[in-house]
Amino acid sequence: MKIEKIVSVFYEGLEQGKLLGRRCKECGAIEFPPRYACNTCGYHETEWVELKGKGMLQSLITVSTLNADPWNDDLGHYCYGIVELEDGVSFNATITNIKKKQARILRNQLPLPVHAKFEQRDGYKTLFFELDDEVMEQFK
Repeated sequence: MKIEKIVSVFYEGLEQGKLLGRRCKECGAIEFPPRYACNTCGYHETEWVELKGKGMLQSLITVSTLNADPWNDDLGHYCYGIVELEDGVSFNATITNIKKKQARILRNQLPLPVHAKFEQRDGYKTLFFELDDEVMEQFK
C-alpha cells in the first residue's frame, strides 16, 4: 500500500479552494476529514474526491467562555455546528457570521443550507462554513 501525505494533499486542496475527502474503493463511503482507511467497512484503499462544499447545518452551538477559540477572535461573530454535506459526510465545523441573537432564532429553523468558505489565516487557507444568502437575508 502506498502511503500518501494526506495532510499536505488536503491543505494543498484548501489553497486551491477545493474541499477534498477520500472515497472508499470497496463501499463508496467518503471520509472527511480524509483518512487512509474506510471507517464504514474498514477497507484499506481509498481515493481522493473533491466534495461540493454545500450541505445542511444540523446543529448550532454558540460560543461561550468555555469553548471559545482565541484563534477565531478576528472572525467576529461565529458559532459551531454539525454540517452534513450533500456528499454524505457529517463533521463539526466553525460557522461564520452568526450573532448569538440570530443563533437563538436559527436553532428553531434547523436544518439550514450552508456552503464552504475558505479564509486566509496565518499564511494558509482554512475551511469555515457560512449560511447561504437566502437565510442571511432574514436578518438584514
